[in-house]
Amino acid sequence: MLLANPAVLRNLVEQYETLSLLHAETGGVEARQRMEDVAYTLCVSTGTRDVDSALAAARRQLAASPSGVGPAVT
Repeated sequence: MLLANPAVLRNLVEQYETLSLLHAETGGVEARQRMEDVAYTLCVSTGTRDVDSALAAARRQLAASPSGVGPAVT
Protein backbone atom coordinates (compact mmCIF):
# COMPACT_ATOMS: atom_id res chain seq x y z
CA MET A 1 0.00 0.00 0.00
CA LEU A 2 1.22 3.48 -0.80
CA LEU A 3 1.74 5.76 2.16
CA ALA A 4 1.08 9.48 2.04
CA ASN A 5 3.88 11.90 2.78
CA PRO A 6 3.98 12.49 6.57
CA ALA A 7 4.02 16.27 6.10
CA VAL A 8 0.86 16.05 3.98
CA LEU A 9 -0.87 13.80 6.52
CA ARG A 10 0.14 16.05 9.41
CA ASN A 11 -1.25 19.06 7.57
CA LEU A 12 -4.53 17.30 6.78
CA VAL A 13 -5.00 16.16 10.40
CA GLU A 14 -4.30 19.68 11.67
CA GLN A 15 -6.69 21.21 9.11
CA TYR A 16 -9.45 18.76 10.01
CA GLU A 17 -9.10 19.40 13.73
CA THR A 18 -9.08 23.17 13.25
CA LEU A 19 -12.11 23.02 10.97
CA SER A 20 -13.91 20.77 13.46
CA LEU A 21 -13.49 23.45 16.10
CA LEU A 22 -14.62 26.20 13.75
CA HIS A 23 -17.67 24.23 12.68
CA ALA A 24 -18.55 23.43 16.30
CA GLU A 25 -18.22 27.09 17.25
CA THR A 26 -19.81 28.80 14.26
CA GLY A 27 -21.62 26.07 12.36
CA GLY A 28 -20.76 27.88 9.13
CA VAL A 29 -21.49 26.30 5.77
CA GLU A 30 -18.01 27.11 4.46
CA ALA A 31 -16.29 25.48 7.44
CA ARG A 32 -18.49 22.40 7.08
CA GLN A 33 -17.79 22.09 3.34
CA ARG A 34 -14.04 22.52 3.82
CA MET A 35 -14.13 19.97 6.66
CA GLU A 36 -15.90 17.48 4.38
CA ASP A 37 -13.30 18.10 1.66
CA VAL A 38 -10.41 17.53 4.08
CA ALA A 39 -12.13 14.43 5.49
CA TYR A 40 -12.47 13.03 1.96
CA THR A 41 -8.79 13.74 1.23
CA LEU A 42 -7.79 12.07 4.51
CA CYS A 43 -9.82 8.99 3.58
CA VAL A 44 -8.25 8.79 0.13
CA SER A 45 -4.77 9.38 1.55
CA THR A 46 -5.13 6.63 4.13
CA GLY A 47 -7.21 4.13 2.15
CA THR A 48 -10.13 4.28 4.57
CA ARG A 49 -13.85 4.95 4.21
CA ASP A 50 -14.70 7.17 7.19
CA VAL A 51 -13.01 10.10 8.84
CA ASP A 52 -12.53 8.44 12.24
CA SER A 53 -10.67 5.54 10.61
CA ALA A 54 -8.73 8.00 8.45
CA LEU A 55 -7.62 10.04 11.46
CA ALA A 56 -6.57 6.89 13.33
CA ALA A 57 -4.65 5.59 10.30
CA ALA A 58 -2.98 8.97 9.76
CA ARG A 59 -1.89 9.12 13.39
CA ARG A 60 -0.48 5.58 13.18
CA GLN A 61 1.42 6.44 10.02
CA LEU A 62 2.76 9.65 11.57
CA ALA A 63 3.86 7.84 14.71
CA ALA A 64 5.72 5.30 12.56
CA SER A 65 7.28 7.88 10.23
CA PRO A 66 11.08 8.09 10.21
CA SER A 67 10.98 11.54 11.79
CA GLY A 68 9.02 10.05 14.66
CA VAL A 69 6.95 13.20 14.84
CA GLY A 70 3.23 12.64 15.06
CA PRO A 71 0.41 15.16 15.00
CA ALA A 72 0.29 17.86 17.61
CA VAL A 73 -2.77 16.38 19.33
CA THR A 74 -3.71 12.79 20.11
